[in-house]
Amino acid sequence: MTAPALPPAPVPAPRAATPTSSAARPVRLLLDGDDDQAVHRAAYRWADPARGRITVDPTPHTTSPAYLALDILRAMGRDTFSRPDAERMSTDPAWRAVICWTLACGLDEVIVLRAHRLTTERLRRLAAWRADTGIRLTLLAHTPEQADFQRLLEHLTAAELVDVVTVTGTAAVLEAIGPAATGRSSGPPPRDHAYPLPTQPRSGVAAFRADCWRRQNATDFAHTDGQYRAGYAAARTWLARTLPPPPAPVGGIEPAADPAAPTPWGLQETEAVRLFLARLTVSSPSPQHTVARVRGAQAGFLSRSLLLNVPDDLTSRAGPGITTVPLTPRVVHTITVRLPNPLRAAAIAALLFTGTDTSLLSMTQIASVDDAHATVAIDRDSRINIGEPPGPRHLYAVPPRARPLLQAAVEFRRRTPRTADNHGLFANCFGTTPRLEALIADAALPIPALANPHAGDDWHTAARCWHLHAPAPPAPDVLPRLVELRP
Repeated sequence: MTAPALPPAPVPAPRAATPTSSAARPVRLLLDGDDDQAVHRAAYRWADPARGRITVDPTPHTTSPAYLALDILRAMGRDTFSRPDAERMSTDPAWRAVICWTLACGLDEVIVLRAHRLTTERLRRLAAWRADTGIRLTLLAHTPEQADFQRLLEHLTAAELVDVVTVTGTAAVLEAIGPAATGRSSGPPPRDHAYPLPTQPRSGVAAFRADCWRRQNATDFAHTDGQYRAGYAAARTWLARTLPPPPAPVGGIEPAADPAAPTPWGLQETEAVRLFLARLTVSSPSPQHTVARVRGAQAGFLSRSLLLNVPDDLTSRAGPGITTVPLTPRVVHTITVRLPNPLRAAAIAALLFTGTDTSLLSMTQIASVDDAHATVAIDRDSRINIGEPPGPRHLYAVPPRARPLLQAAVEFRRRTPRTADNHGLFANCFGTTPRLEALIADAALPIPALANPHAGDDWHTAARCWHLHAPAPPAPDVLPRLVELRP
């Protein structure tokens, strides 16, 4: 039987917008000649960042392009001034962040208030933003004087915003803005909760489920068994998709090698199973949940005559499901609100979903993230043991909620001048201790991998798999009946 093949490469996710779409949607210039408060309120009520619509209110008494970029980030829900000592971005990085977040988060429509006060430089920045992302740009101007309107037209021409459709009159402007957004949520998502599991037995896969049944009460065992079954089903599904059927003997003759000797998996197949384990456990709420899932996965492998070996001391290691934090809606909300810089946001997210040390994450290259932003592959051996044969890479699964963060970070780095794909993705994020401490303070999230550092490689990078060349044992089905007999 041949070793299992790698899963097919994921299809790259489509970009949120393309620059060519801007040609079909000209800039709308809404002229509120009466300076009606109803127009101002309607623009605010129309905004709904979750559905790709924001209203930007530029900070008054400043003409800085950087401030306008920060105003846009704030309208997206990224509060750049949450702490007095928080990182500040200069003009070019701030506008790169605006473009990258727009592409990653699907922002589609923008209303900019006080357009009659925008300078030519600010309008040029808005024009470049529109050209790069294809957003529908609406400028709302309060122009009681004809001179203000004439000056705005001159600035628009200087900024090369010539495809402008003008709407005048309060009623027409309100109609152009559209109805207020419905169902908007205010405040952060609710706090996370998961049923706490007791300490799991240190048994191997053969005795784990039975030992849990003997030592845990009915409720605890039901939750543990749910995690175990989830791991079992995930392994069976993954193997059904990736494991080819055994080759038929040629002429009915077995190969000369000992048919009973286990066959180890090769390099690529080992990487694949490690990535499977990372995907299985990256959303695990506690190490106890992780142990149950991994033992279930081992049982699923055994049912296909495959021996999956993982470290016995799982809970004393680092890695997915052990020193990670699930990327729940509340956690992602905290990251996006407090860290407007895409690199910083992705760096904190990577610390949370990999659970590994910063010394390894600092080796992450731009090309380490796949096109679908679903996998991070860190080739540590090629950076440390130069000239030696390559070993398995450190593979980590990116949770779906973290993928827009990785997408924005990759886009940000590629738009940075003098950048190549082999450059570090998280450059200037983990370097010195003060810089790392400032990053942690900005995020205000607990990071288990830093609070309780572990020496050695992450647990899933020590996983090994062998084909046993033996009939598959029957799936265990006696324990569910035993539960009914529990007094």
